[in-house]
Amino acid sequence: MAEAAASPADTAAIDDQEPQREAVPDLESQRRQIENGENGRGRPLQVGESWFLVGQHWYKQWEVYVQGGDQDSSTFPGCINNAELFEDQVNWRLKKELVEGEDYVLLPAAAWHYLVNWYGLEHGQPPIERKVVELPSIHKVEVYPVELVLVQHSDMDTPHTAQFSQTDSVDLVLQTAREQFLVSPQEETRLWIRNAEGSFERLCNTRVTVLDASLKTGQLVVMETRNKDGTWPSVQPHVTSSTLEEEEDFQGQPGICGLTNLGNTCFMNSALQCLSNVPQLTEYFLKNQYVEELNFCNPLGMKGEIAQAYADLVKQAWSGHHRSIVPQMFKTKVGHFASQFLGYQQHDSQELLSFLLDGLHEDLNRVKKKEYVELCDAAGRPDQEVAQEAWQNHKRRNDSVIVDTFHGLFKSTLVCPNCGNVSVTFDPFCYLSVPLPVSHKRVMEVFFVSMDPRRKPEQHRLVVPKKGKISDLCVALAKHTGISPERMMVADVFSHRFYKIYQLEESLSSILDRDDIFIYEVSGRTAVGENSREDVVLPIYLRERTPARDYDSSYYGLMLFGHPLLVSVPRDRLSWDSLYHILLYRLSRYVTRPSSDDEDDGDEKADLEDKDSLPKPGHVTEGSSQDPGLEQAGPSSGVVSGSRAPVDNSPGPSHWPQRARRKHLFTLQTVNSNGTSDRSTFNEDTYGVSFSSQPYIAIDWEPEMKKRYYDEVEAEGYVKHDCVGYVLKKAPVRLQECIELFTTVETLEKENPWYCPTCKQHQLATKKLDLWMLPETLIIHLKRFSYTKFSREKLDTLVEFPIRDLDFSEFVIKPQNDSAPELYKYDLIAVSNHYGGLRDGHYTTFACNKDSGQWHYFDDSSVSPVTENQIESKAAYVLFYQRQDVVRRLQTQASSSKPPASSACGAPPKSEFMDVN
Repeated sequence: MAEAAASPADTAAIDDQEPQREAVPDLESQRRQIENGENGRGRPLQVGESWFLVGQHWYKQWEVYVQGGDQDSSTFPGCINNAELFEDQVNWRLKKELVEGEDYVLLPAAAWHYLVNWYGLEHGQPPIERKVVELPSIHKVEVYPVELVLVQHSDMDTPHTAQFSQTDSVDLVLQTAREQFLVSPQEETRLWIRNAEGSFERLCNTRVTVLDASLKTGQLVVMETRNKDGTWPSVQPHVTSSTLEEEEDFQGQPGICGLTNLGNTCFMNSALQCLSNVPQLTEYFLKNQYVEELNFCNPLGMKGEIAQAYADLVKQAWSGHHRSIVPQMFKTKVGHFASQFLGYQQHDSQELLSFLLDGLHEDLNRVKKKEYVELCDAAGRPDQEVAQEAWQNHKRRNDSVIVDTFHGLFKSTLVCPNCGNVSVTFDPFCYLSVPLPVSHKRVMEVFFVSMDPRRKPEQHRLVVPKKGKISDLCVALAKHTGISPERMMVADVFSHRFYKIYQLEESLSSILDRDDIFIYEVSGRTAVGENSREDVVLPIYLRERTPARDYDSSYYGLMLFGHPLLVSVPRDRLSWDSLYHILLYRLSRYVTRPSSDDEDDGDEKADLEDKDSLPKPGHVTEGSSQDPGLEQAGPSSGVVSGSRAPVDNSPGPSHWPQRARRKHLFTLQTVNSNGTSDRSTFNEDTYGVSFSSQPYIAIDWEPEMKKRYYDEVEAEGYVKHDCVGYVLKKAPVRLQECIELFTTVETLEKENPWYCPTCKQHQLATKKLDLWMLPETLIIHLKRFSYTKFSREKLDTLVEFPIRDLDFSEFVIKPQNDSAPELYKYDLIAVSNHYGGLRDGHYTTFACNKDSGQWHYFDDSSVSPVTENQIESKAAYVLFYQRQDVVRRLQTQASSSKPPASSACGAPPKSEFMDVN
């Protein structure tokens, strides 16, 4: 308690009320009572009792007097006089640095009262009463209390000095300041101190002592009072002065307040808006119930700072004086205690929510010292007994408003596949993370390239097994095109080259949705024996010669362009000349054949070529069903690179007649898979090209020839198959289906086995989760983000969830109270939404205001009213449901609360092309 020197008025009152003096004992009896008696100077110190200072000069005189034995002696000391201990006789402040035994003696209360009764106290002097305090490892009389200088934040020039024991709580300092500055009970206050460096720091924990807070005499203590808009005077909002004036005059619906996006912080804003609209939690903070429950010593907590930062945010949002607030201080605190949220990267609203719920719980945990609790298996005991034991053990270590509001209980059953041992435990949870029914099919978009050069590439949308193979993709395409899957090759095209050519047995999971997949028609001939005809599939690249600026003008660079091709050619009768004809034929849709005016009969550099072997578009030479010089042949899967191959200038095979000369449109060269030249070799004899494996071939164009004969617009053209125009919609699922899936038996993964106590080894046990006890507010996290070894995806399935009357009675396995059905029914109060994909996206919130019952849409700083039929969407990510008995309890407690306005809830009819779930 506060210690202050008694005033003269107090002294006068003491004198007026002085009890009738008892008979004065003889001097020896006086000496024994004061020095050695049960209540004399020699008694031990007891914490909290009062001792009094007596001036050393007077006490020595008294000792001489009682030792002389003569009551009429001239050594009589007279009234107790402590004048020598005071600096002045106005404020009666003790002199500094007085020393016990030299300047004063200490007497217990009883001995002091004896002396005052026998001798009296000098008129006007106050008694110097001090308390015995317990300091680390010692009890002592606190002669010098801590004298603090109290001021208000709004008036730093009007100080008030007050004295406190080192064992007084900081809360007493706060209450003393509130009384001194006439602060009403409804107003919220907090303290700051000025440290030795001159800066100010918060006195967050008011339950510690003045000693533990390291408060010293003369230290300045500043009390500030929270503004009516929920802010503190010491924290300047990040707004202009004109905006401050507008906000000061603004009065809106409490809780209808946006949160400024600080840079990719929409995930945080969404989580905060959801939590802010949980009625009982917000009331807990608005009514300052959190102040008494702040846990500053919890090693698992955050020194109360997260709880206080969240409280400040709630008070501002629910003051009704802000259209939008800047959650900078809250974000700073979050980043300080959770480094993953430092900076301004996009994060997950559910992850932030999980951190915040855990942080608030530990900061507000009523259990100050957690005891060790041993987890016990059911061991055949009844579920009711085991569940009650588990919940009691949980509450012995975890007891907070978060537990009261959000915590429920699972039943977890594990069965060993080897010995059949059954393990049953009951575990607390804070939210349900429920899976969405995963589709076993996948929609993929591909481009089909026909062998017929007249046909443009076709874009197709195919439905294939999610865990299928490349061959499944070909089978699905065959249904659209009529082309046999055996006559298809699948490739990933990137940057004008083949990033990968797939084998039929490879998994579809290696293809990402963003990949550009081309499926080429090839010939169907396969090698049977030595004398059989076989086709080779050649990867063909298109390149253009480009003058390089940094080199000699004679040097030309080569740039890839256009779409590459996979072309079937006959292995046994292939020459560079025939390959030229084949490729010219395959390019004929967008490459113009030279006219007679382009012929150059006298040009010695022109290559000899069979004029008649250049077919017109669509024309097939004799002996070939598709391309010139190409008979039905099978594909080959090998790919190699070869050396530069000039166009054949020598006469063809002996059965080939020589024809007139004509300019070639392009030249051919073997390259590697990147489309650059390779120095490895292969040979061509009189009868054709021989090679042991498959090279990549580049078609090289001179700029002028490309400009004259190559139609870029036509080359890039494609058509869409009818399937692309169809609207593919995933069939919606009900929220109840997700919960059913959550409670379905599953087998543990290899990475997370269970140790069977009977087998004494890890086993891939079966596991089943059941709901035993549900909380007042149930958070349901829809697991839209799927991560596997091979793929990452966001499931945009529409989950249909009820706005009210979500019934959990069929899912809770605990024996139910049939007379209270509202214990299992929930109403929706908030939704965190996520729009976009894995790499980007945006978070918003739908929330129902606890006071008005009106739903609003929170999009960072923007807030707008919405109707209930706008809430359900594919973006719904985290759902907040309030148990109906809690809703009614809160409505009863707050007479001004209105029930949520009812409106029709539904979704428009859903059209489907195919169900891919």
